[in-house]
Amino acid sequence: MPRVFVSVGSNLDRERHIPEALKELETEFGPLIVSSIYESEAEGFEGPPFHNLVAAFDTDLSMDQVQQILKRIEHEHGRGERDRKFTSRTLDLDLILYGDEIVRDPDSGKILVPRDDILQYAFVLEPLAEIAPDLRHPLTGKTYRQLWAEFDRSRVRQRRLPRS
Repeated sequence: MPRVFVSVGSNLDRERHIPEALKELETEFGPLIVSSIYESEAEGFEGPPFHNLVAAFDTDLSMDQVQQILKRIEHEHGRGERDRKFTSRTLDLDLILYGDEIVRDPDSGKILVPRDDILQYAFVLEPLAEIAPDLRHPLTGKTYRQLWAEFDRSRVRQRRLPRS
């Protein structure tokens, strides 16, 4: 049974959408491993700060089934299917890892999983390194602890929020 990791983010009514999304994920997939919440500035556009975290769970569902559930939860929280990447949003649920699978788009060959956001964005990598420090990235072979230690933090604008 693969362990699945999902990046969770919101910058619109985030105090409502994040807890509700976590409850829905737990209802759908069972017990969650959840990182701290990180507050970060919007990247690539002007907007309110985001709350981001990573949640993990084990499932016997296929990757497509997991993706469909994530999209349904986003939609129920007001996320449109055509929403652009660099805009404010009520809820963003991105499948970042599905076990150690490497999945490519059949048409373009682009790697879809592991999601490239892991290596590009502190708001994905830091919470992932928090809950899975010794897990290895399927492509680089490095642990998430190593990747976070090597990450260029010179322009990172985020902070871990205290647990409530």
